[in-house]
Amino acid sequence: MNTSFDAIVIGVGSMGSSTCYYLSQRGYKVLGLEQFDISHEYGSHAGQSRIIRKAYFENSDYVPLLNKAYENWRAFEKETGTQLYFPTGLIYFGPRDHSLIKGVKQSASLYNIQLDEIDRAVALQRFPQFKIPGDFETLFEPDAGFVTPEKAIQLYTEQAIKKGAAIHTNEKVKEWKKDGNSVTVTSDKNIYHCHKLIITSGAWAGKLIPAFANKIKVTRQFVAWIKPKNWNDFTLNNFSCWLLADDKRPGCYYGFPILPENKFGEPTGLKLAHHYRAKETDPDEVNRQMIKEDEEDLKYVLNKYFNHAFESILSYKICLYANSPDEDFIIDKLPGYEDKVIIACGFSGHGFKFASVIGEILADLTIEGKTGLPIDFLSIRRFSH
Repeated sequence: MNTSFDAIVIGVGSMGSSTCYYLSQRGYKVLGLEQFDISHEYGSHAGQSRIIRKAYFENSDYVPLLNKAYENWRAFEKETGTQLYFPTGLIYFGPRDHSLIKGVKQSASLYNIQLDEIDRAVALQRFPQFKIPGDFETLFEPDAGFVTPEKAIQLYTEQAIKKGAAIHTNEKVKEWKKDGNSVTVTSDKNIYHCHKLIITSGAWAGKLIPAFANKIKVTRQFVAWIKPKNWNDFTLNNFSCWLLADDKRPGCYYGFPILPENKFGEPTGLKLAHHYRAKETDPDEVNRQMIKEDEEDLKYVLNKYFNHAFESILSYKICLYANSPDEDFIIDKLPGYEDKVIIACGFSGHGFKFASVIGEILADLTIEGKTGLPIDFLSIRRFSH
């Protein structure tokens, strides 16, 4: 077995699979090491759909990266002949002065993103599935929608292998260290050497980058699929993705249309979740059973904002967020390792839509030592002040 590589990628999930693809496309001899299968349900990418949107309320600095991400998703779809991005449109609801509504409008106006402002009477007619409070604003982003994560990760991995990458699954990295002019990576199966190491290990980043143990806080997030009373009101083509800011609870709630099982696989049902920092957990010791608070939070949003939607819970998953201190990503060379080690972590529950551009950025940093894409605001240096 070959044990020497130009680059080793630890973690072949959302960002790692894309990185393996971009590096192998550019002629690098790459090894991807994944502790589970491709794909799997233990980290952050399970659950068949992830929202993609450009009017970014979190921080308008992400918009240029989103423009490139959209471009890269389309190019990858063309290369593979597989649709990954589904433009369903996205409805935003929230109090006028909420950071969600203000941030969406700011990004849309700065970057000329189409965003329709819909008055309440029209919104009630156009989106009859929702109960919209009188003081809420309604916005609609037509080019938003969802991307299919498991399918994307599998395709990135397959294409990387076709281009010469080696991908090892069910192989856990125990340690890595800089060794003279190279990096040595020890797994539970072998010892490898590489010129460059890229760590894209999601919720396990704190365990693999010792200096980051206190910077990455992993939280347990509940995602559910429910059976609504009127199934057809919520199916793909009858219902959009949505994101709403509650006036009482932190973060925002979001969801998707019901996806046909014959095309998208299981689980089936109306998917929704709460985007906020939930309870901290150890990624290796997660309670994956539904608890009372999970069910209560789900019923809270359904009863408050939906017209007779809830009949029963069909399915649920526990997803992990790897939160950075400010909830912005961390993409940089690791200080003290002379450009040998590149990290991408702290995606804080809003990273997947960027996978198509993060892989390109990490390939740039590995091969060129720099990237032309605007990532200065995601640098590690921001934590040293």
